[in-house]
Amino acid sequence: MSGHTTAPPRPVEQVAVENIGSTGPQVRPRRKSVVTAWLANGAVQAVLIIVALVWITPLAGLFLSSMRSERDHASSGWWTALTDPSQLSLDNYTELFQDSGIVEAFWNTVLISVPATLLVVGIAALAGYAFAWLDFPGRDAIFMVVVGLLVVPVQIGLLPVAKLFGAVGLFGTITGVVLFHVAYGLPFAIFLLRNYFVEIPKEMLEAARMDGGTEWRIFSRLILPLGRPAIASLAIFQFLWVWNDMLVALLFADSGSQPLTVALQSQTRQFGSNIGVLAPGAFLSLVVPLVVFFAFQRHFVQGVMAGSVK
Repeated sequence: MSGHTTAPPRPVEQVAVENIGSTGPQVRPRRKSVVTAWLANGAVQAVLIIVALVWITPLAGLFLSSMRSERDHASSGWWTALTDPSQLSLDNYTELFQDSGIVEAFWNTVLISVPATLLVVGIAALAGYAFAWLDFPGRDAIFMVVVGLLVVPVQIGLLPVAKLFGAVGLFGTITGVVLFHVAYGLPFAIFLLRNYFVEIPKEMLEAARMDGGTEWRIFSRLILPLGRPAIASLAIFQFLWVWNDMLVALLFADSGSQPLTVALQSQTRQFGSNIGVLAPGAFLSLVVPLVVFFAFQRHFVQGVMAGSVK
């Protein structure tokens, strides 16, 4: 025995760390981006504060309205609650959660939004990696078809897909609504993630393959962590679009699978007598997307700032 030993293959994670240090975007010299310098301006900050206050005023008004009685609504505006807190109570929310129709609609919204978001993000990430870094016959032609689907309006596919779902028994079900959102969300999602993944340095992937990394291991341990800002941004937009959608749900959902937007819309015919349900229901429908956005905003801002300094 000569005593010579062959070094074991390095894990993909180690290759990624080493290459990030040499070729990745994280080692760029620290410098203030144009966006950062612009936001640091005092006048700009003052304008942004004013815009934020204008934007948040309707939200504050809806929140206060959701905690006022119908009698208070009939006699004064929501702003009077700022000087008379005795108008505020949780009675409307108690009645809201006792309304079986609203509660069922809320859970229907969750059952539609969460799977539609996870499926779009998961499928688009796989497809984006394939279009960016895998060679297969017809790759560019298929990607051009995907890009072409971006210009197809949702309204064009409503009736044909409704007839198809009716023929296969999916019309009026939560599954049908989810599949429609997935189908129309994928072209933009694939386009977005493919363009982000293709910016990853090629040397990192070549080094990982030379060290024995499989395509799945490279995708899960290298591509996904580096693509986290884009994936988080996509997840936010997809979730907001599906959660706030009413057009697709009006056509594809029946009374047992309708989401919160449709349930609240059906209450607007009797707005004067249903304000105690509409206001807290609308705020509940609004606050969930806000929570999701603020939960992922760090990754979203990272993606925006990364693009601003390229």
